[in-house]
Amino acid sequence: MTPTSLDAALVSAVDLARSAVLEIAPAEHIGDHLEVTSDTDLMATHWFTCLNGGYQGWRWAVTVVRVPDSDLVTISEVVLLPGSGALLAPAWLPWSERVRPGDLGPGDLYPTSPDDPRLEPGYTGVDALDEGDETASPTAPLRPEQWELGLGRERVLSAYGRDLAVERWYEGDHGPDSAMAKAAPGDCGSCGFMLAIGGLVGQAFGVCANPFGADGRVVALRFGCGAHSSAREIEGTGVPVTEIAIDEFGIEHVDVRGESAPEALVAEGDGDATYDADDLAADIEIGASHEFDMAESDDAPLDVLIAADLDDVEDIEPDEILG
Repeated sequence: MTPTSLDAALVSAVDLARSAVLEIAPAEHIGDHLEVTSDTDLMATHWFTCLNGGYQGWRWAVTVVRVPDSDLVTISEVVLLPGSGALLAPAWLPWSERVRPGDLGPGDLYPTSPDDPRLEPGYTGVDALDEGDETASPTAPLRPEQWELGLGRERVLSAYGRDLAVERWYEGDHGPDSAMAKAAPGDCGSCGFMLAIGGLVGQAFGVCANPFGADGRVVALRFGCGAHSSAREIEGTGVPVTEIAIDEFGIEHVDVRGESAPEALVAEGDGDATYDADDLAADIEIGASHEFDMAESDDAPLDVLIAADLDDVEDIEPDEILG
């Protein structure tokens, strides 16, 4: 229905509708007037853009009405409704469908429905368990070997429930296709820490007893980890060690000005030999006789480099150097 076919009084009530929105929302959250639609002959709805950043695509809807034989227009309701491109919350799910593995905490309960296909009746005559205490009595509590057959439980795992568990475990983090299993040195079927379990499930699964592995978890026999009982230590540290690097060409400049040299320097390996001013002068003269061009080679011996630096000090008296 086009706006021209609407009641004229209702169509012209744009300002009245905007003022109604202003009573519940700030002016900066109300945008342009979009359209007016008809609900009945004397009822119409004005639509405004919502500018609230948290409600993108939503629209303000103001319903206006009037009674017959009266031009007085009044407000019926003001609501915020989603448009075609509005941001909406996910569809509602029942609580039982929202819970995920690992969500339960201490004190939480997760009831199992009576018709859960993962379970089936145990057919054990549970009422008889409370009628006697003596093991010789026909109504005595069931013995452990009977419990292993599922006796004494109201419901037991069905074949469907068992298959679901096996598929979940096999395709999970402790199955043969996990990254850990592919990098392991061996599988759990050959590991000494694997505890065997009975029944059909035990043909493909066991329980890990290694605190450094999947301790206490059901693992596929084809699963494996680095804590396998057959793993051996790697010889050596496993860290490459390079040879000690010695810089034989670097020169450390030491400023000895202002420091007094010892009266005599004892030569290495000879406690009686001394190094005096005459020896220093001789070494300076020897160094000055060497000619070395630094631009020609970077691989000169250290003593030649030192000698080249001493060319400018050949005229210095030894006594001046020794202080």
